[in-house]
Amino acid sequence: MAEKVAKLGLGREKDFMYYVKDGSVWKVQRKQPGVPKGRPEKVADGGFEMDTDYIYFVDRDGDVARARRAVGGQKRKKTGRAAAKKKSSKKKKSAGKKKSAGKAKKKSAAKGKKKPVAKKKAKKKSRR
Repeated sequence: MAEKVAKLGLGREKDFMYYVKDGSVWKVQRKQPGVPKGRPEKVADGGFEMDTDYIYFVDRDGDVARARRAVGGQKRKKTGRAAAKKKSSKKKKSAGKKKSAGKAKKKSAAKGKKKPVAKKKAKKKSRR
């Protein structure tokens, strides 16, 4: 949760972005297509020192607030690709085990099917 650092009660405008730098509140015009880049303008002096363990921002009420900085980021959910990679790595590990003669024949037949696919991919890359 955020804690208030300075009560300024700034009125915020929709077309401006507000940020805190060196204990002061600044505003700059938001980027818009076809409009030149805006120059930052100092809105108010907060009169406080900033700590690097926190992030500072202007909240809904127009006051300066701070929240603890997330060090090391946040754990992400595994995507479908990561799950697919895990499954394929398990298949490779199990391929090293001894197999019966019947399974070996199926494997050699499957290899024959995979080779033309690999050649097609190589041709596509060479065209580019």
